[in-house]
Amino acid sequence: MSIMKKYICLFLALCLFAPLSACGKGDYPVIVIYTSAEENRYKAMQEALDSEFPDYIIRIEYYSTGELIAKLLAEGTDTECDIIGEMEYTNLKMATDLLADLSGYNKSIYIDDMIPDEPRYLPWYRNGGCIAINRTIISERGLPVPESYADLLNPEYKGLISMPNPLTSGTGYMFLKSLVNTWGEQEAFDYFNKLSANILSFTTSGSGSVNALRAGEAAIGFAMTAQAVKAINDGFPLRIHFFEEGSPFSLYGIGMIKGKENRSEVREVFDYIVYRWTEIDKLLFCPERIYSDREFTLPNYPMNIRYADMSNDTYTEKERLLEKWKHK
Repeated sequence: MSIMKKYICLFLALCLFAPLSACGKGDYPVIVIYTSAEENRYKAMQEALDSEFPDYIIRIEYYSTGELIAKLLAEGTDTECDIIGEMEYTNLKMATDLLADLSGYNKSIYIDDMIPDEPRYLPWYRNGGCIAINRTIISERGLPVPESYADLLNPEYKGLISMPNPLTSGTGYMFLKSLVNTWGEQEAFDYFNKLSANILSFTTSGSGSVNALRAGEAAIGFAMTAQAVKAINDGFPLRIHFFEEGSPFSLYGIGMIKGKENRSEVREVFDYIVYRWTEIDKLLFCPERIYSDREFTLPNYPMNIRYADMSNDTYTEKERLLEKWKHK
């Protein structure tokens, strides 16, 4: 049996036998996971964890990228969070003082650019971005299909473009950062100032743009590739575009709060996520490559993606650019 078939079978079995509720278990251990993963992914992980650990109460709490780092920094190591179940590398670097040492984990299984330069978190996934088009709206309005970022400034697209807000969304920030790197800071900010005239809404999360495309509220979205592919596979009339600058991306990792690694049940759940669930997540939702020895594919997922320049993606640079975005 191929690895893909094996994990599909495993995932279906987990979903089939997942308990209906983790409530009412008396003194059973409680493990709290904070995540910025989109709903379909964290719900699938919840089902798998409930099935794998029926004697634990595992609670996954979702927060947008901005909310998650703000909450962790405010709570410190006294947080109820045990495991960070997905957060951008730049934000994980901001929180390294709160994280347990994971230097004992084998990082050679990952491709080079996924290996963190800190021993406090491990790779989770590569979040690639695209420009997603609602083909029906474009066709019904007789609009040209945009072929460049410059095309999106066309007044014909006024009120038809959805973009995540970089202040609250890692997806929004990666588009900003990619154009800053490619065009230069001034030109990139000038561009987004002009683009704002055509924006239907700056959504609070990366999911917002694809949700607007699915609902027929927007014709064009600055989107996560994985979410656009899911919409296509769900039957929505979307098409994926990568402009000349390439696909922007951000890297996401997982970690444990310092001191929580001493709880055996937290370590057990964390190891399951690292060694089993991360691979299933790639198989079912986000196949962009993170491992050195295996690759995954999904129907309609683009192959041989050319990525944008995302260099100098540090938290100090992110803070500086977001402060500038706030005042622009």
